Amino acid sequence: MTASYDSIRLFRYKQVGLTLVELLVALVISLLIALAAISSLTLTRRGFNTVDASSQLRDNSRFATDILQRIAVQTGFKDYYFAGSTPTATEIAANIEPNVSGFNNARISSTGVALNAATSSRTSGSLGYGSDVLVLRYQEAETVAGSGVSDQSMIDCTGNSTTGLLTNRNNRADRSASVFHVAESPAGSGELALMCSTVASDGTISTAQPIVQGVENFQVLFGTDGVTAGAAPTIAADSVPDQYLRADQLTVAGDDVATNNNWRRVRSLRIGLVLRGPAGSSQERVAQTLYPFGTAKASDTAAAGSALSATTDDPGTVFAAPADGRLRQVVTFTVHLRNDQSL
Repeated sequence: MTASYDSIRLFRYKQVGLTLVELLVALVISLLIALAAISSLTLTRRGFNTVDASSQLRDNSRFATDILQRIAVQTGFKDYYFAGSTPTATEIAANIEPNVSGFNNARISSTGVALNAATSSRTSGSLGYGSDVLVLRYQEAETVAGSGVSDQSMIDCTGNSTTGLLTNRNNRADRSASVFHVAESPAGSGELALMCSTVASDGTISTAQPIVQGVENFQVLFGTDGVTAGAAPTIAADSVPDQYLRADQLTVAGDDVATNNNWRRVRSLRIGLVLRGPAGSSQERVAQTLYPFGTAKASDTAAAGSALSATTDDPGTVFAAPADGRLRQVVTFTVHLRNDQSL
């Protein structure tokens, strides 16, 4: 009886616990399951981040498009008195700055000075290289003729109503101005934004304010009517744009009058943007070639990126995005100017 009991007890003890090999196998299986779960969680989290970034990019692109279109369609607006009268000889001789103007591959490098002095060229490899500057001017409207009170129907690029020039308006040159450009924001962060600057009544430019974060490339072409690049206008205008030119192609060297006359023949704006999300927002880290204006037709002899344009060498129209793991979106649209751009 005793031997039989001892045998049973020994057998039972042999079934208790795990051997070292069994324990190691269990640990390995558990580790594999944990790694698979962590990997799945990481991929799911990255997917959520990409979806969030994509949604934010769409919102940012929609807002950028809306504000640019809103300011563009009010460009050239004249209050009733100036809209219903012809320019005086003095105003014509003054060669008033055009309502639409811009600078190719340029940045706003200073504030508190005149617009031309505040603008400088971008250097290759710098943040925002290739991006342009767009300047749009317009008058405010009064609630009642002679009241000097704005009806607040006009806004600047920050979305605020413009009221500063009504009380001291003397001639048709007294206008508000919104300046769109790309700059680093916040300073030293390496991040870019579409910026808004305004021009005060004394003609000096204000400190820039960011309005759309993540805009790393801002391209503008100008739909012109009867303009020959680099030359004074000689062709009769018919109010229909016949070609798109860079800002520098509207400049006539040594002739400010001809240059401004070219700008007054701008009938539409072709705008291209490249927006980027935060670091790590993309599922892949691959270099990309993006075309803010689209690509030319296969039958066209122009270079890629020059769609709708007479130019083939505009910096930024072919944008090389690095493999930095950022999600990017290209936005392209055209705005036809609603108001007459002459004096």
